[in-house]
Amino acid sequence: MAKTTIKNDKALKNQNGLQTIVVREFEPADKPHVQRIFYEGLMEMIPDTAFRGLRHHLESLLLYAAMTGLLPAIVLCGRYFYSRRVIHGYLEHAMNGDMGDIEGFYMKSSDSRLWVAVLEGKVVGVVAAVGQQKSGGAVELKRMSVDRSSRQRGVGAALGRKVLEFAVTHRYSFVVLGTTAYTQAPHQLYQRLGFRCVVVTNGYVTPGANTSFLEQIFYRVRHHHYSLHV
Repeated sequence: MAKTTIKNDKALKNQNGLQTIVVREFEPADKPHVQRIFYEGLMEMIPDTAFRGLRHHLESLLLYAAMTGLLPAIVLCGRYFYSRRVIHGYLEHAMNGDMGDIEGFYMKSSDSRLWVAVLEGKVVGVVAAVGQQKSGGAVELKRMSVDRSSRQRGVGAALGRKVLEFAVTHRYSFVVLGTTAYTQAPHQLYQRLGFRCVVVTNGYVTPGANTSFLEQIFYRVRHHHYSLHV
């Protein structure tokens, strides 16, 4: 991959027609906007996991077929219910951690940062980076989310490039990320930025899940681990 160009500007600007996307560091006033975008992005994962994800788990389909008398509608309702429960658990886990104290988790150390994307004066996207010097000099790209109304306008790409710039500036060797998304758009974005998928974990345990018997039956996701050498 070609070296990322480093700019000294406070904001990274990505020209998109007549509109300019500005990526800047998080400010305290951004917190409600960041939490809203994060929340709405997670809520989209419920139908994505419950319905789009079903066809990717053959073992689940075989199990459902073996459950004599179980109607398809009940299966889908069960998947939706447990997807919602797990994702709400993950949201609570995040809000009790980094997303509830953004300044404390991301803005006090030189090895971590959270940025927002601003388009037409409105915060429309968020992304974070966390350095992991002890694990081979990698930066983890985290919390990438873009407001639904501002997608396909270059916001995700601008946020991703900001993390790559951060990695190069701080002399990290790799940028890594993980996603359980079944929709193709996030995977296509990461691939356009130069990432490649190195590991796929079936039966990934989502933080906040309680791994009950029914949850294991009705909630199953694949975790894609991406990596990029910078």
